[in-house]
Amino acid sequence: MNPRLNAFVNAVDSALGAGRAAEAEVLAAVSSAMRRLVEDDSWLAAPCTVPHPEHYQQYLLHLDPAGRFSVVSFVWGPGQRTPIHDHTVWGVIGMLRGAEIGTRYRLRDGHRAVADGPAQVLQTGQVEQVSPAIGDVHRVQNASADQVAISIHCYGADIGQVRRHVYYEDGTPPKTFVSGYSAPGAG
Repeated sequence: MNPRLNAFVNAVDSALGAGRAAEAEVLAAVSSAMRRLVEDDSWLAAPCTVPHPEHYQQYLLHLDPAGRFSVVSFVWGPGQRTPIHDHTVWGVIGMLRGAEIGTRYRLRDGHRAVADGPAQVLQTGQVEQVSPAIGDVHRVQNASADQVAISIHCYGADIGQVRRHVYYEDGTPPKTFVSGYSAPGAG
């Protein structure tokens, strides 16, 4: 494992400790470590930077042996975006290259997605947090129409195996999904 990524993994492991830390403390510690991780983009292995021409890629960088957290790189081709979705666990996102536009949503009538404020741009080096306690329903897209963007995500579970939901603005009932991971270099 790359030394920079290893230092991040060790910081997350320390923040989680014996599992007694409050979520706010974990988010603060992981956010601080994430800022250090994304201040330099030279550490990410080339196979985990490859975009797919039709959809974003989610490459697993580290899975905690106890399943307490996972670290992934999201690689966004020009203009690519997610549907409106949730995470069901805490997460910290750091922008490694390029920029993302994120729009947060709240759920009305249990499942109709309604924008919760204006879209925000996450620039290289910036970090944001998600969790069911502070809001974890959003849509994200590459801010560029002609460049690849890469963000690093750390989630409080094996995010590739978590049952999550896609929401719709028209009130269509949510769809459940499990994201899995992309195979490195399979762009």
